[in-house]
Amino acid sequence: MRAVLLLLILAVVALIVLVATGLIDINQTRPAEVPQVSVNSNGITATGGQTPAFDVETGTVSVGANQANVTVPVPSLKVNPADGNQAQPATNTAQ
Repeated sequence: MRAVLLLLILAVVALIVLVATGLIDINQTRPAEVPQVSVNSNGITATGGQTPAFDVETGTVSVGANQANVTVPVPSLKVNPADGNQAQPATNTAQ
């Protein structure tokens, strides 16, 4: 139950973000109408009514590639070891 509630909350947040950024635009084109309910000796009857209609416009995302020349900086790093800090050859003292 918690997972379903979490998914529902995430879906609502995603819809709010899409509408706020303008990626999706929702307009109602037909209003909802409730059905006419009548009670008679045969029981309850409902007639008419309609569901609302919406027009949804979505934005487009274009992905492409184009060539570009990029200048890469040349590193100017030079390491000079100290004269007294030379590595000595390893000697085997175990006999």
